[in-house]
Amino acid sequence: MSEVTRSLLQRWGASFRRGADFDSWGQLVEAIDEYQILARHLQKEAQAQHNNSEFTEEQKKTIGKIATCLELRSAALQSTQSQEEFKLEDLKKLEPILKNILTYNKEFPFDVQPVPLRRILAPGEEENLEFEEDEEEGGAGAGSPDSFPARVPGTLLPRLPSEPEMTLLTIRIEKIGLKDAGQCIDPYITVSVKDLNGIDLTPVQDTPVASRKEDTYVHFNVDIELQKHVEKLTKGAAIFFEFKHYKPKKRFTSTKCFAFMEMDEIKPGPIVIELYKKPTDFKRKKLQLLTKKPLYLHLHQTLHKE
Repeated sequence: MSEVTRSLLQRWGASFRRGADFDSWGQLVEAIDEYQILARHLQKEAQAQHNNSEFTEEQKKTIGKIATCLELRSAALQSTQSQEEFKLEDLKKLEPILKNILTYNKEFPFDVQPVPLRRILAPGEEENLEFEEDEEEGGAGAGSPDSFPARVPGTLLPRLPSEPEMTLLTIRIEKIGLKDAGQCIDPYITVSVKDLNGIDLTPVQDTPVASRKEDTYVHFNVDIELQKHVEKLTKGAAIFFEFKHYKPKKRFTSTKCFAFMEMDEIKPGPIVIELYKKPTDFKRKKLQLLTKKPLYLHLHQTLHKE
């Protein structure tokens, strides 16, 4: 075993243990992030075409299956259904297989298949590409952007039915100020509502790709209907806006920056909110402003009450 492969297996193992530890401690957001990050790295290795890999085709298939199981566990943690879930004890059976992948020759314990490499990164993944230093330095990867399916343009949801004495919120995303606005490819914004632990309180929505780019602004002019009555939001909740764009050289969609609005900022009329550096900090504990320049996310709020 070469030193490169030994180091790779050690890092995979450490990532696997971190995810399983978070999982067992009930830190679900962190577990999901770790599982999805590791799954992508395993998927990439399983589909690598380079000749200097020490892994055989059969071992790559096993690596791909482990990635699928990580995705299944991640999905189970995000699901409200209890049946047919992929359990933590099932996942833990895979740690020795991953550790001993070069000598493992038994039948894989679960009936799964490798899944295609995902184009959209898991939260915070771009800051955790410790397995891909060569690509971070601009090395060319195999394949082309055309090898990925196009992103579905927008997943916006309709307004909820009104209820007596309850308030619904429509947020119009007008524009975002960025110094390199004109260079952003296929930009869109992901909108989510999180509690203090970073857990989703409503379905996540994606805007369509921006309508136009002009000077230092990317314009959206699109309405987001909050999928919960304002009175039913938990104390400390916040509405997050993640600005994402496509990076053709690295062949993935990445988060560039994010903004958020807290409950005391829900008021009718226009509002501008500050932009923060990635990775998105849903717990709002380590916030760093994106820039000192007067560049913001411009919104307009409308409250609807029966």
